[in-house]
Amino acid sequence: MELLSFLLLLPILYLFFTIWKWANDKRDQECYILDYQCYKPTDDRMAGTEFCGEVIKRNKNLGLNEYKFLLKAVVSSGIGEQTYAPRIMFSGREESPTLADGILEMEEFFYDSIGKLLSRAGISPQEIDLLVVNVSMLSAVPSLSSRIINYYKMREDIKAFNLAGMGCSASLISLDIVRNVFKSYKNKYALLVTSESLSPNWYAGNDRSMILANCLFRSGGCAILLTNNKSLKHRAMFKLKCLVRTHHGARDESYDCCIQREDGKGRMGFHLGKSLPKAATSCFVDNLKVIAPKILPARELLRFMVVSLVKKWNRHGSPKGTTQGPIKGAVNFKSGVDHFCIHTGGKAVIDGIGMSLDLTEYDLEPARMTLHRFGNTSASSLWYVLAYMEAKKRLKKGDRVLMISFGAGFKCNSCLWEVVRDLGDGNVWKDEIGRYPPKSLANPYMEKYGWIQNEDPSTFKFPED
Repeated sequence: MELLSFLLLLPILYLFFTIWKWANDKRDQECYILDYQCYKPTDDRMAGTEFCGEVIKRNKNLGLNEYKFLLKAVVSSGIGEQTYAPRIMFSGREESPTLADGILEMEEFFYDSIGKLLSRAGISPQEIDLLVVNVSMLSAVPSLSSRIINYYKMREDIKAFNLAGMGCSASLISLDIVRNVFKSYKNKYALLVTSESLSPNWYAGNDRSMILANCLFRSGGCAILLTNNKSLKHRAMFKLKCLVRTHHGARDESYDCCIQREDGKGRMGFHLGKSLPKAATSCFVDNLKVIAPKILPARELLRFMVVSLVKKWNRHGSPKGTTQGPIKGAVNFKSGVDHFCIHTGGKAVIDGIGMSLDLTEYDLEPARMTLHRFGNTSASSLWYVLAYMEAKKRLKKGDRVLMISFGAGFKCNSCLWEVVRDLGDGNVWKDEIGRYPPKSLANPYMEKYGWIQNEDPSTFKFPED
């Protein structure tokens, strides 16, 4: 009888053990941000209107029509007077870069931001178990991750990843690698390093689709310290709730819209095609379809489903030629998200996402201010936006932050963070957050160079200073 009871009890015990093991394993698969440090280059790398004008004048392949195009682009870009450029621009060698220029640009960022981050967190470089570096347009041997390991003398068994070619969405791809490694290893520290090397990638031709990138991209970077150690939760800033990656690389139109290539005269540059807005929209919509059920409350999903069915029924039942009154059917993302951390790909990108998600100017302010102050810093731009929210003391315990990024390929990646504790450190905005938002985001390019619009191509000559 006792044996029979034991045999009957055995499946129940096994079930409890399985549930306990699942819960225990899941407990160690969490992904927390302990701290992060955005990079602020030195003031001697600041690219104001005067300096940018001089750089453009140095390109002898440009004519009046290209000047007019660039003026229109930069005036409407949303970029201000205090963004940063690589040192090669200030020495006038942007058309003849060396490998050393690209590496120097990265090392300045690595040694500044990683050093500050580890020092503030009280973590030794030898405690780092996982290193993920993403810099899309610089591939060096040894890799950039190896350079960091060498400089900080990290452990021999560190797991290192070096990503290239992933574009402006690379931060969340790197985060996905960290998240998946954390599923297999307990109580680990990860260092995520994200930036872009502009030194070797200045376009010196006159193809409009390629000179546009010169107007938008600026120097920047961010180092992020993460862990899956549950005992460090009290020190954490954010907890990752979910992450979704969408890749439309199989679609030729999406693949070709944002690509590094040579122009007709063999000059290397970064092409931004006319199909980019369409490709971005399509990828964004597909990404939202996947992440929405993961982050929105059931009541909002039910409301959207009911309203969509009503709209479909009304269209089907209406006499041909008649119109129905407006019925709001869009998903209300604010029902599950408190803050929106948007990639600063340009003013049009921010406006487009704002319109798609029905966001207010308050919601878009962090992205607009980041674009104005730091420009498009590629994959690291999300972290400058997040730092703005923190500096403005917007991030409170329990708040949910949605990150949205786009990148060449074409890719749209998004993730949701939960704020673990009230945050208020200024990070890279510490010394200037009181000046934002300014009364006007207008830059002085039109005031200084607006006369170009009235020039005649047959007689135009750029005046010498």
